[in-house]
Amino acid sequence: MSKKKYVFVGTGGRAEFFYGEITTNYRETSEIVGLCDVNGARMAHANKLLQETYDYHAVPVYKAHEFDRMITETKPDTVIVTSIDRTHHRYIIRAMELGCDVISEKPMTIDEEKCQEILDAVERTGKKLRVTFNYRYAPHNTKIRELIMDGAIGEVLSVNFEWLLNTQHGADYFRRWHRDKRNSGGLLVHKSTHHFDLMNFWLGSRPETVFAMGDLRFYGRENAEKRGVSEFYQRVHGSAAAKNDPFALHLEDNEQLKAMYLDTEHEDGYLRDQSVFGDNISIEDTMGVMVKYKNKAIMNYSLNAYLPWEGFIVVFNGTKGRMEVKVVEQSYVNAGGSKAQEGAVKDKTITVFPQFAEPYEVEIEEGVGGHGGGDPVMLRDIFERPIDDRFNRAASHVDGAWSIMTGIAANRSMATGLPVKVDTLLKW
Repeated sequence: MSKKKYVFVGTGGRAEFFYGEITTNYRETSEIVGLCDVNGARMAHANKLLQETYDYHAVPVYKAHEFDRMITETKPDTVIVTSIDRTHHRYIIRAMELGCDVISEKPMTIDEEKCQEILDAVERTGKKLRVTFNYRYAPHNTKIRELIMDGAIGEVLSVNFEWLLNTQHGADYFRRWHRDKRNSGGLLVHKSTHHFDLMNFWLGSRPETVFAMGDLRFYGRENAEKRGVSEFYQRVHGSAAAKNDPFALHLEDNEQLKAMYLDTEHEDGYLRDQSVFGDNISIEDTMGVMVKYKNKAIMNYSLNAYLPWEGFIVVFNGTKGRMEVKVVEQSYVNAGGSKAQEGAVKDKTITVFPQFAEPYEVEIEEGVGGHGGGDPVMLRDIFERPIDDRFNRAASHVDGAWSIMTGIAANRSMATGLPVKVDTLLKW
C-alpha cells in the first residue's frame, strides 16, 4: 500500500504534535513531503527535530508565498493546517482548490465570513476537511456522550458548564499571538471551540440562539494598575522587571521554547514571551454565555483564564435525573514540555443522580496521553484506520463550523448586547 503524503502549513508547537506522531507511530503508512511557514528559521528547527529527535529525513521547505509551488512540487494527498487561526481559511480553501484534502487544527476559522468561504469551497471542490477535536476521544468525554445517548438521565433539558484556565496555561494566551482578537477570534473562538464542540457532541444538537457577556478584567496593564502593580515591561527576555513576576515566561530556561521561538524571532519579529499585563490585549479573560440548542436544551457556560486550577465542571439536568462531572487537568505551557502532558487528566469523576434511586459513580476507562487520553485515539483514527464508532467522534467541516459558530455568535452578542440567531450568520 502506498504511503499517504502530508505537508504542513505552520511549524510551531502544534505542528510537532502531528509530525512527531507521523514519524514515530505511522511512518509505515504516512510520509511528510513538505513544510510551509512565514519563518524559515522555524522550518529549519522543525527539520532539525525531524532528523535528531524523530530519526527522520529533512523535508523540503517553502515560505508562505510559495504554498502553491509546494503543492505542485510535492503532490500531497492532505494538507495539515497548523498556522495562526486567522490564516486557516486561506490555506484550507487553496489546498482544496489544488486538489488536496485538509486536516485543520481547531478552530476551523475565526468569523462567519471566513467560515462561509470554507463551506462554499468544500461544496465547490468536493474535497474533505477534517477538524481535530481531540477532546471528543478522551474516555471521560466519550463516556458522557454514551450515558446521554443511552438515556441515563433521560432527555437533557439544561446544562451548567464551567471551564477553568489557570495562571500557567490560561495566562499563556495573553503572552502570544492569541492576545490580538484579529488573530484568534478571542478565547470564545480559539479555546471554547473545544468546549462548544463537546456540547454539540454530547447533546447531539447544535446552537440556535446565543447571548454573551465578557470583558478583560484580570490581564492587561489597566487591570494590573488597579491592583497596585507599578513595574511593567513589554517582554520577559532581557527585562529586569520580569525576574520576579510569577506570570513571566522565561524562554531561555526552556530548551524547546528557546529553539522554536527565541532563536527564530529575528526572522519575523514574533515575540512569544510578552507581558500578560501589557497593553494591546484585545481578547477577554472573563466570559459568560447562554445558549439555546435546536433540541431546546439550554446551557449556561463560563470561561475564566486566571484561576488556581485547570479543568471543568459540567452538570446535566434531565427528565430522569442529573449528572455531575468534574475533571482536573494537568497545568502546562504550549510546546514547553512533553506532548503527553498537554491537557493530561489528574482527576475525574462522573456521578449520576437518578430521580428515584441511589446516586452512583460511573466507572471511566483510564486514558493515556494528552488531552485526557484523547490524543492517541484521535491520531490513530486519522493516520492508521478510521474507528468503527457509534459515537461519531471524527469531526467534519460541518462539526467544525457548528463548534465555532457559538463563539462567533457570542462575540457578536458581546459587541451588540443582543442575542444572536446562529442561522442568520451562515448559508448552508
